[in-house]
Amino acid sequence: MNVELLIHAIVRQTTVLIAQLATARGIRAPLAQIADQVFMDLVRELERQGVSRKVSADMFGLGLRTYRRKIQRLSESSTERGRSLWEVVLEYVRERELVTRIEVLARFPNDEEAQVRAVLHDLCESQLLFSSGTGSNTTYRAATEGELATLQRGRGVEGADELLVALMYREGLVTAKDLARRAQADPSEVEQALERLLAAGRIQRVEVDGVPHYRAGALIIPLGAPVGWEAAVLDHFKALVTTILCRLREDRTASLDNPVGGSTYTIDIWDGHPLKEEVLGTLGRVRAALSDLRERVQRVNAAGELPESHTRVVIYVGQSMIVEGNEGE
Repeated sequence: MNVELLIHAIVRQTTVLIAQLATARGIRAPLAQIADQVFMDLVRELERQGVSRKVSADMFGLGLRTYRRKIQRLSESSTERGRSLWEVVLEYVRERELVTRIEVLARFPNDEEAQVRAVLHDLCESQLLFSSGTGSNTTYRAATEGELATLQRGRGVEGADELLVALMYREGLVTAKDLARRAQADPSEVEQALERLLAAGRIQRVEVDGVPHYRAGALIIPLGAPVGWEAAVLDHFKALVTTILCRLREDRTASLDNPVGGSTYTIDIWDGHPLKEEVLGTLGRVRAALSDLRERVQRVNAAGELPESHTRVVIYVGQSMIVEGNEGE
């Protein structure tokens, strides 16, 4: 029962994170395939851990035959991405120079009018569409390539490159094909990104049985960088999950001298509290200390070649502030 409650709570927090990411910075990422993706990822991980399909089917509350059919169906269509109303409305307007609200509503008669209108409003708020006029005679046009370039400036290829580096850094040696699959990106775009990263000296190419593999030796996103926040989020989340997994596989009794684990400290302060500044400055002090330590270790490592067998120590530090009371949540 305790494990079930823990899983439900983690799923809930993960869905909050996914919802926030799906709407970050005006984007509306399609989510139609998420449930199927989660199912298939769980199936693969259970199989990797040696759980038989019969037992896995029971864990999902499915009969073995139904379970196998579902896996087959999802595997056959795994490359097909879900299509949201937001996405198809944008595509419809892009295919035409100008389109009226009446035409858009007529194009999607099976969707609620209020929902279509809300999508049009959201696309205009995101500056992917522009509108003129009022009421049912409102006309829409899609943003031009130049306008989109201006909108995307600051989160262009550099942000995508950072995300690929984060995947390679945490996953180790990976082929271009596997990297495209994990990033759910176009293989040709991934190939172009890999060439850019190789030319910049940020990644290395290694031949394994005649097949090119890629790896990243470091992932450093400077504080205040205008791009790369996606890579930072992935790196934070991956470090947190990896630490929890390591603890679950070990003796779960925590101790101060255990090199694997984590601690969460919640401290209440208020305006006028004598230790307020010391508490708020904790993240900055820890960051400075760890940055200095990393630089000193890198200087030592630069003097020789990294042994094939070595230990990677991942230290995750996070700090948030939650305002509670009549005006807080």
